[in-house]
Amino acid sequence: MKPDQRRSLRARYGRILRFAAAQMVLAWWFEMTLPRIGLGRFAARSRVERWRSTAKRFRVLAVELGGLMIKVGQFLSSRMDVLPPEITRELEGLQDEVSPVPYPQIRTLAEAQLGMGLTDAFASFDTRPLAAASLGQAHSATLAPSVAAELGFAEVVVKVQRPGIADVVEVDLRALRRIAGWLSRVRFISRRVDMPALVEEFAHVSLEEIDYLHEAANAEAFALDAAASAADSVAGSATGSVDTAPSGSKSDRSTSSDRVQAPRIVWEQTTPQVLTMEDVTAIKANDVTALHRAGIDPHEVAAAFAHTMFDQLFRTGFFHADPHPGNIFVTPAHSTTTSAETGWHLTFVDFGMMGHVPETLRTGLRELIIAVAMRDSRRLVASVELIGVLLDGADTDELERSLTGLFARFGGMGFAQLRDVDEKELRAFSTDFESVVRDLPVQLPENLFLIIRSLSMVSGLCSSLDPSFNIWEVVEPYASELIEEEKGGAAGTVAKEALTFVRLTLGLPGRLDSLVQRLENGELSVATPKLDRRVAGLELLASGVISAVLFTGFVIAAAVLLSATTLGGVLLLIASVPALIHSLLTMLRHRAFSRRHRRL
Repeated sequence: MKPDQRRSLRARYGRILRFAAAQMVLAWWFEMTLPRIGLGRFAARSRVERWRSTAKRFRVLAVELGGLMIKVGQFLSSRMDVLPPEITRELEGLQDEVSPVPYPQIRTLAEAQLGMGLTDAFASFDTRPLAAASLGQAHSATLAPSVAAELGFAEVVVKVQRPGIADVVEVDLRALRRIAGWLSRVRFISRRVDMPALVEEFAHVSLEEIDYLHEAANAEAFALDAAASAADSVAGSATGSVDTAPSGSKSDRSTSSDRVQAPRIVWEQTTPQVLTMEDVTAIKANDVTALHRAGIDPHEVAAAFAHTMFDQLFRTGFFHADPHPGNIFVTPAHSTTTSAETGWHLTFVDFGMMGHVPETLRTGLRELIIAVAMRDSRRLVASVELIGVLLDGADTDELERSLTGLFARFGGMGFAQLRDVDEKELRAFSTDFESVVRDLPVQLPENLFLIIRSLSMVSGLCSSLDPSFNIWEVVEPYASELIEEEKGGAAGTVAKEALTFVRLTLGLPGRLDSLVQRLENGELSVATPKLDRRVAGLELLASGVISAVLFTGFVIAAAVLLSATTLGGVLLLIASVPALIHSLLTMLRHRAFSRRHRRL
């Protein structure tokens, strides 16, 4: 590495740390120091604007530095469980668009990776990039005739990494790990989120994204999953499987799984820093005008896209974690022979960010989507606990009440209907609900942030395709399919309920212990039965204190009388003994009472 490159990386590292340190000092001053000197109200008044200002400054920094900083902003924009909405809203529009690398530098890197000149590797190579991002850029190219004849296609897209990006990523991750170490020492933050673990999760995803061999393998695995799902749906239709989707619905499994495709990889021209794949450019998924022009119903596309993503998340467990409109194309039937039966298909591209859902997490997610479809807030909270989102000691009563209100007021509404709701009402409910969620002790399991990110993109794309699109039209039949698949007859249902009962029973002692502890610390508002137990304990304690006071009074009086009359003093001392015994016994009973209720 050249000296000027080392200096540039050191300056980059210092700039990231200085920005983080400055924001931490500001937060310490306004959130901790001012409240301690009686200026908490003053600090609270400027809090929202301060958060918004911090997010704006970070956005400027991210665009200037590029590299992982843009990815950090996109990552944080999906973390509503950690950050206030003023920050996430400011960051959610951060685009991964930077100035392109000059062609000579791209050519030098690509030829070094491929071990041959670009004119030898390709029949043609466009010097103008199709797109430039913080980690790499894409160029159009044409395969040599012999290779094209063998593979069955000639037009390709070649992704080439930005020169030196591996060093930039390494520096950015080193800075982020140090910042996470700082934040982990702040009790307010460490109580709510494991920052070092969060950074390591982000690092894992980022390092995979800059390995183009890994992305190529992801693309092939994704294509195989799509083909297997299509084959399953065909087999299901042939054997007379029940279709639980409503009549006329275009979101059933058979109409979505056979519409999913991925570009084919040219392995001979693929290395860790150069990726060559079939050019599958078609209609951008959110281009409603172009879809209408091609005779394709945007509502149908939205339904098929949502169902496809549900299949990836809840069935195969291998999902595209970056399904924004630039990574999804709608290919009409005339563009390919494989879509003749369906009229069009969805083609996914850019497989650098993929997520894996373990079977245990997938089970919890299935339970969650069933609960959402049934508008069952209690079942929804139970599914969230099963997934492992809520840490021990979380007060789920308030969350359950908020979810009940959410389902009662907005459950079943489509995007267009939500727009008709009074803006003040929507904003007030949203603020209250976000406050409830943010105050809970939450930590997302590995890959769950990618799931949330994907689902938010699904929601956004569907609403842009058709403002009247109602996601419930997809969720409810999909949940019905899951119930049919998983119930396994009456015996299976009974076994499942028994398993749930055992799991809840085993977890009960620890949850009650945490509840009583929070009650004693004054951190919890409780219902009457719990309050009665608490009052009973206080009455027991008061009884012991009264006996102790009586004993002390008798002893003092006896000491006074002993100087005047020995008999009177002795009688008072004898009279104090029952009070002493009662006081000691009561204190012991109170201690046993407290111990017993701590164990509950």
